[in-house]
Amino acid sequence: MPPFIVAIPARYAASRLPGKPLRLLGGEPLVVRVARRALAAGAGEVWVATDDARIRDALQGTPVRVAMTAERHASGSDRLAECADIAGWSDDTLVVNLQGDEPFAPPAGIRAVADTLADSGAEMATLAVPIDDAATLFDPNAVKLVRAANGDALYFSRAPIPWHRDAFAQSRDALPPGQWLRHIGIYAYRAGFLRRFSTMPPGRLEQVESLEQLRALEAGFRIAVALTPEPFPPGVDTPEDLARAEAVLQATR
Repeated sequence: MPPFIVAIPARYAASRLPGKPLRLLGGEPLVVRVARRALAAGAGEVWVATDDARIRDALQGTPVRVAMTAERHASGSDRLAECADIAGWSDDTLVVNLQGDEPFAPPAGIRAVADTLADSGAEMATLAVPIDDAATLFDPNAVKLVRAANGDALYFSRAPIPWHRDAFAQSRDALPPGQWLRHIGIYAYRAGFLRRFSTMPPGRLEQVESLEQLRALEAGFRIAVALTPEPFPPGVDTPEDLARAEAVLQATR
């Protein structure tokens, strides 16, 4: 394994679940559970980049480091770019961006995205999982992607891609033979590219699809994509998600 850092953006004012990083799951703040997953993956350091002192205080007594960042950031990547400067990471530092709402992220998946970046030589790396049902393929909240033969991303979209012209002309209730991929929102990049990415203006495709990763593709940078070695259970974005996560946690105890 190449040495890597996991950085977790944790904004307090989440629109659909205010105070999300501090919501309790199994009696612990959500951000603490996510950080524990990062530690279990073997990260050399785990950082939480936040804009709220209450999140910093919740992590006291853990080996997690905290960067107090500005409230103004429009995305997690922008927040992590400031974290990179606060932490003083060299441009070659391998950083995994783990979303702060992934309390069940598999350590093997975190390691896999770091490995993919190191092995591919791409500017970014991410993960995907095969889609096995038509409902997911046609759900605009499930981001799809297509890959080139070398594993690099060709495009990400909320639309069903690739579009099976003949099969979907007949029915959209079942998937024809083939492989469709759903994107998993975990990224790896070198700190130097993270800093560069945060200074790039949003691209036209990014603005149309509301998908930040398209900024890199439209600018001509590579994003390597690997299949996740273990499933990523759904994250926590709403009160209903939190209740489901609590039920899953209780069922596994």
